[in-house]
Amino acid sequence: MILCYLCTEKNEKTDMRHLTEEDILKALEHPIFKLIGETADELGLECYVIGGWVRDLFLERPSKDIDVVVVGKGIERPGIVIAEALKQRLGKANIAIYRNFGTAQLKYKQMEVEFVGARRESYDHNSRKPITEDGTLEEDQNRRDFTINAMALCLNRERFGELVDPFNGLYDLEDGIIATPLDPDVTFSDDPLRMMRCIRFATQLNFYIEDETFEALERNKERIKIVSAERIADELNKIILSPAPSKGFIDLERCGLLALIFPELTALQGVETRNGKAHKDNFYHTLEVLDNVAKMQRYQAKEEGQKTEGMGQEDGGLWLRWAALLHDIGKPKSKRWDNLAGWTFHNHNNIGAKLIPNIFRRMKLPMNEKMKYVQKLVELHMRPIVIADEEVTDSAVRRLLFEAGDDIDDLMLLCTADVTSKNAEKRRRFKQNFELVREKLVEIEEKDRIRNFQPPVSGEDIMALFGLNPCRQVGILKAAIKDAILDGKIPNEYAPAHALLIEEAKKLGLQVKKS
Repeated sequence: MILCYLCTEKNEKTDMRHLTEEDILKALEHPIFKLIGETADELGLECYVIGGWVRDLFLERPSKDIDVVVVGKGIERPGIVIAEALKQRLGKANIAIYRNFGTAQLKYKQMEVEFVGARRESYDHNSRKPITEDGTLEEDQNRRDFTINAMALCLNRERFGELVDPFNGLYDLEDGIIATPLDPDVTFSDDPLRMMRCIRFATQLNFYIEDETFEALERNKERIKIVSAERIADELNKIILSPAPSKGFIDLERCGLLALIFPELTALQGVETRNGKAHKDNFYHTLEVLDNVAKMQRYQAKEEGQKTEGMGQEDGGLWLRWAALLHDIGKPKSKRWDNLAGWTFHNHNNIGAKLIPNIFRRMKLPMNEKMKYVQKLVELHMRPIVIADEEVTDSAVRRLLFEAGDDIDDLMLLCTADVTSKNAEKRRRFKQNFELVREKLVEIEEKDRIRNFQPPVSGEDIMALFGLNPCRQVGILKAAIKDAILDGKIPNEYAPAHALLIEEAKKLGLQVKKS
């Protein structure tokens, strides 16, 4: 029998939909499901859609990746057997066979299906790579990470659409709970990456981690040390891209994992008071800024109806969110007490920018333009705030445009998200001043073309004009032209730049080379 509900209304606690038998059969109408089932019947195999696709069906989340587990008593590598039979049946279908792993992948009509034989697993304490043996569906479901990922729908004709849910994953979906099928200590100790996945799913779905499961996270946290940095970073990225990523980082901190995988973040924690003066908790401030960026990106995408250009929207806005997460990372090293001003964090933006390459390198994050983008935003994130807090001069705005280039819009978004004051008047003033900065940015960009500024006179021009090889004087002259344009002393045009060059060259004792 197909497990079903009496209605198709959504549960108020979560986004779970109560599906009828008809709803489930409709979801399985894609021809690939019947083709798999018919092929399995011909071969005398049991096969089930299992895991994320089934979970997301009830949550009404889009999912094109389908995992199919195949049970074949006495048949070696049943996942490959069914995939090869499907290839013959479909002709030109794109099927990849991975014999070493006993798996196969099929791409058919915009659907991607991975086939694997049902298996049971055992683990060596020093490795998260399991020793696998052929097993039953029950044993395969036992090895799954969470109850909501252990549900399976049968594809064989006689039981087509039947839900097999031995751990009541459907009820955990309904209640918004993350729990393991078996003993969580065994689940997490066997494969410690599941601890990161536990928090990641809870964050993505806005679910609650069941108490016994959370306590097992605390007990097994040290096991995370056997997991590669790449796999940890992959889960962190998914947490960062969640609707409210702060939930994940708070859970990581509460169970003790954050101190092991990201000590720079935990160093932001705490409030110190001296002479009645205290500073804000920079850890929770950082998470608030991260959530603000996530919220603003969603609003921006909704307003524009599509992703905007630039690194800030690349990979779903991931790297702008990393900049938010790291924008105050230099504060612990810059923290000082001043008898007049109280607690200060002078130069924390530059200190933080210098920390970023080592953080990215340790976490196996890309050491390319993505890292440089994050570094640039962290280094510049105080500039718009300082400009907004003082007089908004053309010169300051030109220099900001020059240094930020095409990333100016992302920088302004980050700075807006960074205003977390609980003082309504202070927030109003910042918002008002930020609007002035934005207006100036548009005005000066239209007038002076400073974004991605290229000087009207190049270093090659200077060397040719004065008969110079690369030297210090060339750098001095280039800087003089750049500063004059950014300070508004001359327009960003060749003739005034050339005139200034001749004038500055005379001060250095240089003369135009005779032709």
